Amino acid sequence: MTERRERPADTPAAEDADRETIVVVGKESVGKSELVSSLTGDRPTSGNFRGTTTRSERYTTDRYEFVDTPGIVLDADTEGTRDALAQVDEDETVLLVVPATDIDDDLDALLPLVESHLGAVVVTFWDKVEERTETRRALEELSADIGVPVVPVDARTVERPMVDGGTPGARAGTSTDAYGKIMDALAQPGIFPDTARKRVGRRIEPPKTVFEWPIAGPLVSLLLLLVPAGAAVWFANTLASELDPIVGAAFEPLVAAAERLPEPLAVLLTNEYGLLSMGPFLFVWAGPTMLLFAVILGVYKNTGVVTRMTVALHPTMRRIGLSGRDLIRVVMGFGCNVPAVVNTRSCSDCTRCTTISAISFGSACSYQFPATLAVFAAVGMGWLVGPYLLALAVTTFIYVGLIAPAEARESTTVIDRRTFLQWPDPKAVAREAWSALREFFMKALPVFVVITFVAAALDRLGVIDALGSVLGPAMSLFNLPADAALTVVLASIRKDGIALLTADGASTAATLSPVQVLVVVYLAGVLLPCLVTAFTVAREVSPQWALTMMLRQAVAAIGFAAVIAWGGVVVFG
Repeated sequence: MTERRERPADTPAAEDADRETIVVVGKESVGKSELVSSLTGDRPTSGNFRGTTTRSERYTTDRYEFVDTPGIVLDADTEGTRDALAQVDEDETVLLVVPATDIDDDLDALLPLVESHLGAVVVTFWDKVEERTETRRALEELSADIGVPVVPVDARTVERPMVDGGTPGARAGTSTDAYGKIMDALAQPGIFPDTARKRVGRRIEPPKTVFEWPIAGPLVSLLLLLVPAGAAVWFANTLASELDPIVGAAFEPLVAAAERLPEPLAVLLTNEYGLLSMGPFLFVWAGPTMLLFAVILGVYKNTGVVTRMTVALHPTMRRIGLSGRDLIRVVMGFGCNVPAVVNTRSCSDCTRCTTISAISFGSACSYQFPATLAVFAAVGMGWLVGPYLLALAVTTFIYVGLIAPAEARESTTVIDRRTFLQWPDPKAVAREAWSALREFFMKALPVFVVITFVAAALDRLGVIDALGSVLGPAMSLFNLPADAALTVVLASIRKDGIALLTADGASTAATLSPVQVLVVVYLAGVLLPCLVTAFTVAREVSPQWALTMMLRQAVAAIGFAAVIAWGGVVVFG
C-alpha cells in the first residue's frame, strides 16, 4: 500500500501567493474540462506546459492552478503526456479523472503514466451508476489498495460554494459535498502505484443509437456536421439585413472623422479595403456567424454528440490520414479558421499538420461562405451551393489523402468509447462558446486590423490592380476571362473578396456560365489561406512550414480548379 501525504491547511490568498499546481489527466470524453470549470468557476487560458509540446488549459483559484492536459488517446498521445508529466515536481498533485462507466480499464492504462506522482482519483459519471452502495464500497476498497483518495462525482453538478455575497470561496465547502471531498483529496494526496490489484468490476455501456449503425452512423454524423455551417450562414443572412443599416450608421461618424486625418492615415482607414470600410462586415457577418457556430458546437460537445460523431467517422477518416476528432476541428473552421487551427494543439503529432492543412484548404470560414452565397444569389444561381460544397469536400479529402504522412494512415489507434447522451448544460455551453469567441476576438481580430491596413496600402499603391492585370492571362488556364483575376487576388488577402465578382452590377459574373462561376468562386476560396489564417499557422507551427503549406495548397488548388473547369466544358459543353 502506498502512503498518503497531508498538505498544510488552506491559507488566505494573501498568505499563500504561490498557487499549488494540480495537473489534470485523463482520457478523452471523461468530463475533465467540465469538472475543472465547475471546481474553479473560472474560464481557461491556453499555453504550452513547461516547455513541452503538450498544450494545456489553465484554470485558477486563490490556492490552486489546475492544468487541464489534452485527453489521452493511447498509441497516439501517450508519449506527449508522459513528457508533460515528467515536468511535474515531486510535491505537485496529479488529479486522475476516470469514468464510472469504465474504471478498471482506464486505471490499467493511466496508472503507469502517473506512477510515483502525488495525486487523487476523481470518478466521473457517478450519476450513471445504479448500484451505488456496492460500487461505493468497491471504490473505498480500491482507494485502500492504491493508497490514493478516490472521489465519485457527477462533473455536471459539482458547484464551487459561494461566499461573501456571491464570490466563489477558496476555502468554502464541506467534506460531505462533492466539492469538499475533492478539496480534501487534494489536501491529502497519495502516491500513485503503477497498477491496481483491486478490481471494481463495474463496466457500464451507454445505449447504442443511430450513430453506431454501420452505414447510417457516418452519414448522420456528416449531416450533423453540416448543420452548424448551414444554420450559421442562414442566421447571418437573416440578421445582416437588420444589422447592416444600424452598424453602417454607427460607423458613419468614425468615417467622417477619419477622412479629416492626414492623407496616408485617412486612406488606410477609409479605403474600400480599410478598417472602417471593412469593419461593419466583421460585425454584421463574421460576428453573428461565429457566435451561432460556437453555440451549436458547444451543445454538441456538452451533450456527448460530438464524441459519438467522432467514433462513427473515425474508421473512414483514418483511411485518408485523419481521425474522427480531426474532422470535427476542420468543420470548426467554417466558423473561423483561427480557433480551429489553435484547437489542433490537442491533435496527435502525426495528424496535427495535416489537420491544419485541411482547415486552410477546405474550411470555408464565416467570411468566405457568406460571400460565396452572396455571389451565387446575385447571379441567380443559388443552386450552385450544392455542387460547390461537393467539390470543396471531395477535393479536400483528395488533397489530405495526398499529403498525409504514411504513419497517420497506418496508425492502429482505435476510437471506440461511447459517451452517454444528455441534455445540454447552459453554463457549460456558454463556457465553450466563450472559449471560441475569445480565440476569435483576441487572435483573429488583431490580425484582421493589420490586414485591413495592408490591403488598403496595397490598393493605394496599385499593387492589387497590377497583380490582377499580370495574372489576367493565366485565367485562360481555367477557361475564365481576365477580369476574374482581381477576384482571385483579393480573396487571397481576405476571403470576403470573393464578393468582388458581383461589383458594378455583377458585370463580370453576368457573362459567366454556371461552371465558370463555380470555378472562380472555388479557386478564389482555396488558392491560398487568408492572411489571418496564414499568420496564425506561422505562429502555431512555424513561418517556414506555413510558407510550405501555402505553396502546396496553391499547386493543389490550381490543379483541382483546372480539372473542374475543363471537366465542366466536356460534360456541359
